[in-house]
Amino acid sequence: MTDTGSRPGPLAERLARVTESIADAAREAGRAPDSVTTIVVTKFHPASLVHELAELGVRDVGENRQQEASAKSVELADLGLRWHFVGQLQSKKARSVLGFAHAIHSLDRLSLVRALGSAVTSTGREPVDGYIQVNLTTDVDRGGVSPDGVEALAEAVLATPGIRLRGLMAVAPLEGEPRAAFATVRRLGEALLTVAPDASQLSMGMSGDYREAVLEGATHLRIGTAITGIRPIAG
Repeated sequence: MTDTGSRPGPLAERLARVTESIADAAREAGRAPDSVTTIVVTKFHPASLVHELAELGVRDVGENRQQEASAKSVELADLGLRWHFVGQLQSKKARSVLGFAHAIHSLDRLSLVRALGSAVTSTGREPVDGYIQVNLTTDVDRGGVSPDGVEALAEAVLATPGIRLRGLMAVAPLEGEPRAAFATVRRLGEALLTVAPDASQLSMGMSGDYREAVLEGATHLRIGTAITGIRPIAG
């Protein structure tokens, strides 16, 4: 940590507070706290903050801009971090994202699946973990496949070399109760297991609703400001 005194700095305090809150929610749900992976989303923050997070024990980092993430991953290559791409991804940027990403949480269309599979195969890198993004709204601009399209896209991912289907990702709608939205994703995940028995993970829950996500079975949380603090203005 950068704070050399005996008292932890603000970043360490926020991380500890969120970690304990997640553990409490997991225990309330009858789950082990270590069954939940926290991905700290660091978009717009400098590499120095990611370095400090690593010193505090964070290993899973999320980014949603390819160029920014690529630069950070190169600068911090010696830290052994696991990089998650959590933003919308253009098919033409598939190869660039695969330069750093261990997991992609925004599979939402066949063209992207094919582009990723082709890029993995041509580069010879290890398969990338993939999560199908589910759109829980009627707004197509939010990204994601409709709930009734999950099974078809899952079958396409399973048939594509280079992508390991891990499960589903979703963002709770701005309106309504987030727990109800996450319950929908949980049910979709249970149905997905009949097609993809190994795709049991649920990437859902952010700074304002991670407790509800844990209670509905989230295995991966994507938490930004609750841990990192207010984001700088995008450059």
